[in-house]
Amino acid sequence: MATGFVFHELYMWHNTWNWAQVFPPSLTVQPGEHAENPESKRRLRNLLEVSGLLDHLTPIKPRYATEDEIARFHTRPYIAKIKALSTENGGEASALTPFGRGSFEIAQLSAGGTMAAFDAVIEGRVKNAYALVRPPGHHAEADVGMGFCLFGNVAIAIMHAQKVHGLGRIATVDWDVHHGNGTQAAFYGRKDVLTISLHQDNLYPPNSGAVAENGAGEGAGYNLNIPLPPGCGNGAYLAAFERVVLPALRKYKPDLIVVPSGFDASGVDPLGRMMVSAEGYRQMTRLLMQAADELCSGRLVMSHEGGYSQMYVPYCGLAVLEEMTGIKTHIDDPWAEPMSTWGQQDLQPHQAAAIDAAAAMLERIR
Repeated sequence: MATGFVFHELYMWHNTWNWAQVFPPSLTVQPGEHAENPESKRRLRNLLEVSGLLDHLTPIKPRYATEDEIARFHTRPYIAKIKALSTENGGEASALTPFGRGSFEIAQLSAGGTMAAFDAVIEGRVKNAYALVRPPGHHAEADVGMGFCLFGNVAIAIMHAQKVHGLGRIATVDWDVHHGNGTQAAFYGRKDVLTISLHQDNLYPPNSGAVAENGAGEGAGYNLNIPLPPGCGNGAYLAAFERVVLPALRKYKPDLIVVPSGFDASGVDPLGRMMVSAEGYRQMTRLLMQAADELCSGRLVMSHEGGYSQMYVPYCGLAVLEEMTGIKTHIDDPWAEPMSTWGQQDLQPHQAAAIDAAAAMLERIR
């Protein structure tokens, strides 16, 4: 079966103004380019075309999520705030998260694009799907947008899948370098969603994503954080998959696996300090596909999140989609050789200790 692909040009029109990476311009900060800008996403789509892989993907047309669908997760006052600011000349959802006129509708299309990917996989029209959407979503909480995110795309799509399609258990595996606090918050008290986040320890949000944040009430045990030390490469990430992620998925037995897919754990990302290569992302995708085949008839959805190296995000994304389709293109990763020679790419003792601390929480999953 085919791999579905969601994209729309309007995603590239979400305006994050002329901030200097993550700082607003001022008399002491020269205007520049916001870290969350269209270029890394546009270049990923372009590399898919140049590689020929785009021809093998099944287009999935995104739709606009309704306000009622968004309100399954977000509060009505927050939705109204973003809508009102967007109707004028934009504003800020919170610090770090500026947006321009029309971004409310684009964020609706982003959430709706992720929902459309879920629909296509659940209904069996494709085996798996990648939603190249923008703005991202995994930091947005019910009443506040943060970390460049306006609406929680994956959280909204999960609630849609359970409400409309009657899906039972859904598992998320967030490999963005930043903690998936919004997705965690959406399901922290529930056991029908297993949330797993691999992230650089205490990077963003501050003081968020500790191992001890393990769920509450009925959800106790169903939120797994794997905070990794800075400098982790393929060895540590694959060890975290083997020791924590895959055992958790096998214990949980989800009906669908979803990945909030950020490529900012790559070795050349400006906002992270990890060393994962495109090949590392390929291998993690392979492991998830094997788990999906074993547990949920191959149902796997990825929704794009972070990744701020305009040059390297496309190669990481291409590796993931090559693995999802089973098609290897003629494109080689230009960073593959130099990155493979970097020190400490293999699992280190202090990294293993952090992974083992997370693995100790597995016994709470039922």
